[in-house]
Amino acid sequence: MKRVVVVGGRGFVGGELLRLLVHHPEVQVTGVTSDTQAGRAVESAHPPLRGSGLRYSRRADLEPADLVFLAGVHGSTAAVLDEIGALAPKLVDLTADFRIRDPDLMERYYGWRREGERAEAFVRGLPELHRKEIIDADRVAVPGCMATSAILSLAPLASRGLLREVQVDARTGSSGSGASSGSANSHALRSGVMRVFAPFDHRHEAEVMEALGVDVSMTVTATPQVRGVQTVTKVGVGEVSERELQAMYREDYGAEPFVRVVNSPRGTYRYPDPKVLLGSNFCDVGIVADNRGKALAMGGLDNLVKGAAGGAVQCMNLMLGLPETCGLTFPGLHPV
Repeated sequence: MKRVVVVGGRGFVGGELLRLLVHHPEVQVTGVTSDTQAGRAVESAHPPLRGSGLRYSRRADLEPADLVFLAGVHGSTAAVLDEIGALAPKLVDLTADFRIRDPDLMERYYGWRREGERAEAFVRGLPELHRKEIIDADRVAVPGCMATSAILSLAPLASRGLLREVQVDARTGSSGSGASSGSANSHALRSGVMRVFAPFDHRHEAEVMEALGVDVSMTVTATPQVRGVQTVTKVGVGEVSERELQAMYREDYGAEPFVRVVNSPRGTYRYPDPKVLLGSNFCDVGIVADNRGKALAMGGLDNLVKGAAGGAVQCMNLMLGLPETCGLTFPGLHPV
């Protein structure tokens, strides 16, 4: 059994990560930290983990492990990187601290200045595009949830030089704001909304631009759901037919265990819909086109699983030499 530690296990992402790890057949969780909850049972914050026996501890009390997950608040990884790096040979970061390599881009979108050398030590944690690098990596940074959906839904076009005028319309549920979000995310103010809260310059925009190498404009809307992310991206593709575009997607993703191309001619779920993905590690993508050189690339996922904890466990499996799908085959719930 591989020994893993979760640093920052109090929030929604930490809880989802623990849910996956506790039931993973090849790993043992040997430590979970929380700065404010040390000594308390993990189930006090995450009731689905009742009976796990896990308790929060302080970082100073952690024992060496095979791999460490960093799932604290954004901005926390850089401060503890050297300390945690001595604890295990491999590290998976779920915060935003090292998702972006370009220090100027990081400063523009986050207001942080990160040393280029430290950021370059992290491999982008998207196995569908960086599997070989992740297998050999010691440090991996998992992309944000909306970035993951947008990147996977656009990558087949980007790799063929077909991306022009990229406009991402992203929709996200309330859990994407985290367990300690402000009053704007309370039920009274969030219920029933379709609230545009980032018309331009959302932080995940930077990740999409850097990953795909093109200029991107992203608008983000809050929706009433708790879980789920959907991205619908309008792009210029020139004189390429819808059939040709769909063939590109099937070629790129046909062998991928967690990306499915969804374009049905009829039915309720014709296109990617995060509702049918809740609890699963799948990202569904789809592509449609008109006869004027425009296309819509669509993506959907559970922001806490494929968009965070599930993507991290997928990377862990690759880094530790385990089957990539191990512990991640749950198909999702329907109806919910």
